[in-house]
Amino acid sequence: MKLFGRAPTARLDGATMAVRCDGARPPAGSTVIVFGADGRARRQAAKDDQAVKCRDGESAWCCQAGPYALELVPFPAAPEMGLRLECVIAAPDPLSDSQRFDLFLFSEGGDALTVAAFATLAQGALRGALAAALLELPPCTSLDEWNAFRAGLNELVYTRFGVTVTDCLPVDLGDTVDYAAVLRARAAAIVPPVAPVIPVPAPQPVPMHVPDDASALRRLFLELPALSAQLRLLALPDGAFAAHRDLLQRLALAALAVNTMPALALAAPGVPLHATMRERRAAASAAALAALDEAWGVLAVMKGGGFDAARDDAERVVANLGYALARRRLVAPERTEPVL
Repeated sequence: MKLFGRAPTARLDGATMAVRCDGARPPAGSTVIVFGADGRARRQAAKDDQAVKCRDGESAWCCQAGPYALELVPFPAAPEMGLRLECVIAAPDPLSDSQRFDLFLFSEGGDALTVAAFATLAQGALRGALAAALLELPPCTSLDEWNAFRAGLNELVYTRFGVTVTDCLPVDLGDTVDYAAVLRARAAAIVPPVAPVIPVPAPQPVPMHVPDDASALRRLFLELPALSAQLRLLALPDGAFAAHRDLLQRLALAALAVNTMPALALAAPGVPLHATMRERRAAASAAALAALDEAWGVLAVMKGGGFDAARDDAERVVANLGYALARRRLVAPERTEPVL
Protein backbone atom coordinates (compact mmCIF):
# COMPACT_ATOMS: atom_id res chain seq x y z
CA MET A 1 0.00 0.00 0.00
CA LYS A 2 1.35 3.40 -0.98
CA LEU A 3 1.81 5.77 1.95
CA PHE A 4 0.79 9.40 1.74
CA GLY A 5 3.72 11.65 0.89
CA ARG A 6 6.10 8.76 0.28
CA ALA A 7 8.77 9.57 -2.35
CA PRO A 8 8.70 7.40 -5.49
CA THR A 9 11.44 4.88 -6.16
CA ALA A 10 13.74 5.39 -9.13
CA ARG A 11 13.64 2.31 -11.35
CA LEU A 12 16.85 0.67 -12.49
CA ASP A 13 16.76 -2.63 -14.35
CA GLY A 14 19.01 -4.58 -16.65
CA ALA A 15 18.04 -2.36 -19.59
CA THR A 16 18.86 0.94 -17.83
CA MET A 17 22.32 2.02 -16.69
CA ALA A 18 21.39 5.30 -14.98
CA VAL A 19 18.27 7.35 -14.32
CA ARG A 20 17.41 10.73 -12.81
CA CYS A 21 16.46 10.46 -9.14
CA ASP A 22 15.88 14.03 -7.95
CA GLY A 23 13.61 13.69 -4.91
CA ALA A 24 13.23 9.92 -5.45
CA ARG A 25 14.49 6.91 -3.53
CA PRO A 26 17.34 5.18 -5.38
CA PRO A 27 17.40 1.38 -5.50
CA ALA A 28 19.41 -0.40 -2.84
CA GLY A 29 23.01 -0.96 -3.81
CA SER A 30 23.07 1.79 -6.42
CA THR A 31 25.42 4.76 -6.55
CA VAL A 32 24.04 8.30 -6.45
CA ILE A 33 25.79 11.02 -8.45
CA VAL A 34 24.79 14.58 -7.56
CA PHE A 35 25.76 17.43 -9.86
CA GLY A 36 26.00 20.96 -8.51
CA ALA A 37 25.02 24.13 -10.31
CA ASP A 38 28.70 24.56 -11.30
CA GLY A 39 28.74 21.12 -12.98
CA ARG A 40 30.90 19.46 -10.33
CA ALA A 41 29.85 15.99 -9.25
CA ARG A 42 29.94 14.10 -5.99
CA ARG A 43 29.17 10.44 -5.46
CA GLN A 44 27.39 8.90 -2.51
CA ALA A 45 25.96 5.50 -1.68
CA ALA A 46 22.20 5.08 -1.75
CA LYS A 47 20.73 5.23 1.76
CA ASP A 48 18.08 2.73 2.74
CA ASP A 49 14.58 4.01 2.01
CA GLN A 50 15.71 7.66 1.84
CA ALA A 51 14.99 10.03 -1.01
CA VAL A 52 17.81 12.01 -2.63
CA LYS A 53 17.63 15.62 -1.54
CA CYS A 54 19.02 18.21 -3.95
CA ARG A 55 19.73 21.84 -3.23
CA ASP A 56 18.86 24.66 -5.64
CA GLY A 57 20.50 24.12 -9.02
CA GLU A 58 21.50 20.52 -8.28
CA SER A 59 20.45 17.38 -10.12
CA ALA A 60 20.94 13.73 -9.25
CA TRP A 61 21.27 10.40 -11.05
CA CYS A 62 21.53 6.88 -9.71
CA CYS A 63 23.37 4.09 -11.47
CA GLN A 64 24.47 0.51 -10.99
CA ALA A 65 27.91 -0.73 -12.00
CA GLY A 66 26.66 -3.62 -14.13
CA PRO A 67 27.84 -5.74 -15.92
CA TYR A 68 26.04 -4.82 -19.13
CA ALA A 69 26.07 -6.71 -22.43
CA LEU A 70 26.40 -4.82 -25.71
CA GLU A 71 26.35 -5.98 -29.32
CA LEU A 72 28.18 -3.65 -31.71
CA VAL A 73 28.56 -3.72 -35.50
CA PRO A 74 31.97 -2.19 -36.34
CA PHE A 75 31.43 -1.90 -40.10
CA PRO A 76 28.09 -0.76 -41.60
CA ALA A 77 28.86 -2.65 -44.81
CA ALA A 78 29.17 -5.93 -42.89
CA PRO A 79 26.17 -6.06 -40.52
CA GLU A 80 26.68 -9.76 -39.87
CA MET A 81 30.09 -9.13 -38.27
CA GLY A 82 29.56 -8.14 -34.66
CA LEU A 83 31.31 -7.72 -31.35
CA ARG A 84 29.76 -8.74 -28.05
CA LEU A 85 31.05 -6.61 -25.19
CA GLU A 86 30.63 -6.98 -21.47
CA CYS A 87 31.31 -3.77 -19.59
CA VAL A 88 30.92 -2.15 -16.19
CA ILE A 89 30.85 1.45 -15.05
CA ALA A 90 34.40 2.27 -13.99
CA ALA A 91 35.15 2.59 -10.29
CA PRO A 92 36.09 6.07 -9.08
CA ASP A 93 39.69 7.07 -9.78
CA PRO A 94 41.19 8.14 -6.42
CA LEU A 95 43.79 10.28 -8.22
CA SER A 96 41.14 12.43 -9.93
CA ASP A 97 38.58 14.78 -8.43
CA SER A 98 36.25 14.23 -11.42
CA GLN A 99 35.20 10.97 -13.03
CA ARG A 100 34.74 10.51 -16.79
CA PHE A 101 31.46 8.61 -16.45
CA ASP A 102 30.04 11.42 -14.31
CA LEU A 103 30.89 13.95 -17.00
CA PHE A 104 29.41 11.70 -19.70
CA LEU A 105 26.20 11.28 -17.70
CA PHE A 106 25.84 15.00 -17.03
CA SER A 107 26.69 15.93 -20.62
CA GLU A 108 24.81 13.26 -22.59
CA GLY A 109 22.73 11.16 -20.20
CA GLY A 110 19.39 12.97 -20.35
CA ASP A 111 16.69 11.72 -17.98
CA ALA A 112 17.68 8.08 -18.42
CA LEU A 113 20.63 6.25 -19.97
CA THR A 114 19.51 2.92 -21.39
CA VAL A 115 21.82 0.10 -22.39
CA ALA A 116 20.53 0.35 -25.97
CA ALA A 117 21.29 4.08 -26.13
CA PHE A 118 24.77 3.53 -24.71
CA ALA A 119 25.40 0.73 -27.22
CA THR A 120 24.51 3.14 -30.04
CA LEU A 121 26.97 5.74 -28.71
CA ALA A 122 29.71 3.14 -28.21
CA GLN A 123 29.14 1.77 -31.72
CA GLY A 124 29.40 5.29 -33.16
CA ALA A 125 32.66 5.89 -31.30
CA LEU A 126 34.06 2.57 -32.52
CA ARG A 127 33.07 3.21 -36.14
CA GLY A 128 34.55 6.71 -35.98
CA ALA A 129 37.85 5.38 -34.63
CA LEU A 130 38.00 2.71 -37.34
CA ALA A 131 37.17 5.23 -40.09
CA ALA A 132 39.90 7.58 -38.85
CA ALA A 133 42.40 4.67 -38.62
CA LEU A 134 42.78 5.22 -34.88
CA LEU A 135 41.86 1.54 -34.49
CA GLU A 136 42.48 -1.31 -36.92
CA LEU A 137 40.41 -4.48 -37.29
CA PRO A 138 41.61 -6.07 -40.56
CA PRO A 139 40.12 -9.19 -42.17
CA CYS A 140 41.56 -12.47 -40.92
CA THR A 141 42.83 -10.69 -37.82
CA SER A 142 45.86 -12.34 -36.24
CA LEU A 143 46.15 -12.79 -32.48
CA ASP A 144 48.58 -9.88 -32.15
CA GLU A 145 46.30 -7.63 -34.21
CA TRP A 146 43.31 -8.66 -32.11
CA ASN A 147 45.16 -7.92 -28.87
CA ALA A 148 46.16 -4.49 -30.19
CA PHE A 149 42.56 -3.81 -31.20
CA ARG A 150 41.26 -4.94 -27.81
CA ALA A 151 43.69 -2.67 -25.99
CA GLY A 152 42.70 0.27 -28.17
CA LEU A 153 38.99 -0.46 -27.78
CA ASN A 154 39.31 -0.73 -24.00
CA GLU A 155 41.08 2.62 -23.83
CA LEU A 156 38.61 4.25 -26.23
CA VAL A 157 35.53 3.21 -24.25
CA TYR A 158 37.14 4.18 -20.93
CA THR A 159 38.41 7.54 -22.17
CA ARG A 160 35.22 8.44 -24.04
CA PHE A 161 32.60 7.17 -21.58
CA GLY A 162 34.24 6.19 -18.31
CA VAL A 163 33.15 2.57 -18.83
CA THR A 164 35.47 -0.44 -18.50
CA VAL A 165 35.28 -3.27 -21.04
CA THR A 166 35.71 -6.58 -19.21
CA ASP A 167 35.23 -8.93 -22.17
CA CYS A 168 34.97 -8.68 -25.95
CA LEU A 169 34.26 -11.50 -28.40
CA PRO A 170 33.58 -11.56 -32.14
CA VAL A 171 30.11 -12.91 -32.94
CA ASP A 172 28.15 -13.79 -36.06
CA LEU A 173 24.96 -11.69 -36.21
CA GLY A 174 23.82 -13.11 -39.55
CA ASP A 175 20.75 -14.77 -38.04
CA THR A 176 19.51 -11.44 -36.68
CA VAL A 177 20.20 -9.26 -39.74
CA ASP A 178 17.36 -8.42 -42.13
CA TYR A 179 19.34 -8.30 -45.36
CA ALA A 180 16.33 -7.21 -47.40
CA ALA A 181 15.94 -4.15 -45.17
CA VAL A 182 19.69 -3.45 -45.48
CA LEU A 183 19.48 -3.56 -49.29
CA ARG A 184 16.40 -1.32 -49.34
CA ALA A 185 18.17 1.21 -47.13
CA ARG A 186 21.23 1.17 -49.39
CA ALA A 187 19.06 1.64 -52.48
CA ALA A 188 17.25 4.55 -50.85
CA ALA A 189 20.59 6.17 -50.05
CA ILE A 190 21.72 6.13 -53.69
CA VAL A 191 21.49 9.65 -55.13
CA PRO A 192 19.35 9.65 -58.30
CA PRO A 193 20.70 11.32 -61.46
CA VAL A 194 20.20 15.04 -61.65
CA ALA A 195 17.17 15.90 -63.81
CA PRO A 196 16.94 19.04 -65.98
CA VAL A 197 15.97 22.10 -63.98
CA ILE A 198 12.34 23.07 -64.66
CA PRO A 199 11.10 26.40 -63.30
CA VAL A 200 8.37 25.90 -60.71
CA PRO A 201 6.48 28.35 -58.53
CA ALA A 202 8.27 29.32 -55.33
CA PRO A 203 7.09 27.18 -52.41
CA GLN A 204 5.32 28.78 -49.49
CA PRO A 205 7.46 29.38 -46.39
CA VAL A 206 7.34 26.52 -43.88
CA PRO A 207 8.58 26.47 -40.28
CA MET A 208 12.31 25.75 -40.27
CA HIS A 209 13.57 22.79 -38.29
CA VAL A 210 16.78 23.90 -36.56
CA PRO A 211 19.12 21.16 -35.27
CA ASP A 212 19.77 21.15 -31.55
CA ASP A 213 22.47 23.78 -31.46
CA ALA A 214 22.14 24.37 -27.72
CA SER A 215 22.93 20.76 -26.71
CA ALA A 216 26.00 20.73 -28.97
CA LEU A 217 27.36 23.91 -27.38
CA ARG A 218 26.56 22.56 -23.92
CA ARG A 219 28.62 19.44 -24.56
CA LEU A 220 31.50 21.53 -25.91
CA PHE A 221 31.31 23.80 -22.86
CA LEU A 222 31.39 20.87 -20.43
CA GLU A 223 33.85 18.54 -22.16
CA LEU A 224 36.55 20.76 -23.66
CA PRO A 225 38.06 21.65 -20.24
CA ALA A 226 38.05 17.96 -19.24
CA LEU A 227 39.68 16.98 -22.55
CA SER A 228 42.39 19.61 -22.07
CA ALA A 229 43.01 18.46 -18.49
CA GLN A 230 43.58 14.86 -19.60
CA LEU A 231 45.78 15.95 -22.49
CA ARG A 232 47.86 18.00 -20.07
CA LEU A 233 48.60 14.89 -17.98
CA LEU A 234 50.18 12.91 -20.83
CA ALA A 235 53.83 11.94 -20.52
CA LEU A 236 55.79 13.64 -23.30
CA PRO A 237 58.72 12.29 -25.31
CA ASP A 238 61.77 14.43 -25.95
CA GLY A 239 61.11 17.34 -28.29
CA ALA A 240 57.31 17.24 -27.99
CA PHE A 241 56.88 20.08 -25.49
CA ALA A 242 56.24 22.77 -28.09
CA ALA A 243 53.65 20.71 -30.00
CA HIS A 244 51.92 19.75 -26.76
CA ARG A 245 51.82 23.39 -25.62
CA ASP A 246 50.43 24.46 -28.99
CA LEU A 247 47.59 21.93 -28.80
CA LEU A 248 46.69 23.04 -25.29
CA GLN A 249 46.67 26.69 -26.32
CA ARG A 250 44.42 25.99 -29.31
CA LEU A 251 42.03 23.97 -27.15
CA ALA A 252 41.95 26.85 -24.66
CA LEU A 253 41.05 29.24 -27.48
CA ALA A 254 38.33 26.81 -28.62
CA ALA A 255 36.91 26.70 -25.11
CA LEU A 256 36.96 30.51 -24.97
CA ALA A 257 35.14 30.63 -28.31
CA VAL A 258 32.43 28.31 -26.95
CA ASN A 259 32.09 30.36 -23.76
CA THR A 260 31.54 33.57 -25.77
CA MET A 261 29.48 32.10 -28.61
CA PRO A 262 26.64 34.35 -29.87
CA ALA A 263 23.03 33.20 -29.73
CA LEU A 264 21.87 31.08 -32.63
CA ALA A 265 19.08 33.42 -33.76
CA LEU A 266 20.84 36.79 -33.39
CA ALA A 267 23.24 38.61 -35.72
CA ALA A 268 23.68 41.37 -33.11
CA PRO A 269 21.81 42.38 -29.95
CA GLY A 270 18.21 42.85 -31.02
CA VAL A 271 18.97 41.97 -34.67
CA PRO A 272 17.57 38.59 -35.82
CA LEU A 273 19.72 36.37 -38.00
CA HIS A 274 18.55 35.16 -41.41
CA ALA A 275 17.11 31.64 -41.38
CA THR A 276 19.75 30.37 -43.83
CA MET A 277 22.56 31.52 -41.55
CA ARG A 278 20.84 29.94 -38.55
CA GLU A 279 20.91 26.62 -40.35
CA ARG A 280 24.60 27.09 -41.20
CA ARG A 281 25.40 28.00 -37.60
CA ALA A 282 23.63 24.87 -36.36
CA ALA A 283 25.52 22.76 -38.92
CA ALA A 284 28.79 24.31 -37.71
CA SER A 285 27.93 23.36 -34.11
CA ALA A 286 27.31 19.78 -35.26
CA ALA A 287 30.69 19.75 -37.03
CA ALA A 288 32.42 21.04 -33.89
CA LEU A 289 30.72 18.31 -31.86
CA ALA A 290 31.93 15.67 -34.33
CA ALA A 291 35.47 17.01 -33.91
CA LEU A 292 35.08 16.78 -30.12
CA ASP A 293 34.01 13.14 -30.33
CA GLU A 294 36.99 12.37 -32.55
CA ALA A 295 39.28 14.21 -30.15
CA TRP A 296 38.34 11.80 -27.36
CA GLY A 297 39.34 8.93 -29.65
CA VAL A 298 42.67 10.58 -30.42
CA LEU A 299 43.27 11.10 -26.71
CA ALA A 300 42.62 7.39 -26.12
CA VAL A 301 45.29 6.51 -28.71
CA MET A 302 47.75 8.90 -27.04
CA LYS A 303 47.06 7.42 -23.60
CA GLY A 304 47.73 3.94 -24.94
CA GLY A 305 50.63 4.61 -27.31
CA GLY A 306 52.16 7.92 -26.27
CA PHE A 307 51.86 11.49 -27.50
CA ASP A 308 53.61 10.82 -30.81
CA ALA A 309 51.21 7.95 -31.64
CA ALA A 310 48.53 10.41 -32.80
CA ARG A 311 50.15 13.85 -32.91
CA ASP A 312 49.15 14.47 -36.54
CA ASP A 313 45.59 13.33 -35.86
CA ALA A 314 45.40 15.63 -32.85
CA GLU A 315 46.51 18.64 -34.88
CA ARG A 316 44.00 17.80 -37.61
CA VAL A 317 41.11 17.41 -35.16
CA VAL A 318 41.92 20.61 -33.28
CA ALA A 319 42.15 22.49 -36.59
CA ASN A 320 38.74 21.13 -37.62
CA LEU A 321 37.33 22.13 -34.24
CA GLY A 322 38.64 25.68 -34.53
CA TYR A 323 37.34 26.01 -38.09
CA ALA A 324 33.86 24.79 -37.14
CA LEU A 325 33.68 27.18 -34.18
CA ALA A 326 34.75 30.07 -36.39
CA ARG A 327 31.94 29.23 -38.81
CA ARG A 328 29.50 29.09 -35.89
CA ARG A 329 30.14 32.81 -35.27
CA LEU A 330 29.45 33.93 -38.85
CA VAL A 331 26.62 36.41 -39.42
CA ALA A 332 26.90 36.53 -43.22
CA PRO A 333 27.85 34.03 -45.94
CA GLU A 334 31.55 33.64 -46.64
CA ARG A 335 32.90 35.38 -49.74
CA THR A 336 33.42 32.09 -51.51
CA GLU A 337 29.74 31.26 -51.12
CA PRO A 338 26.89 32.75 -53.18
CA VAL A 339 24.79 35.32 -51.38
CA LEU A 340 21.26 33.97 -50.94
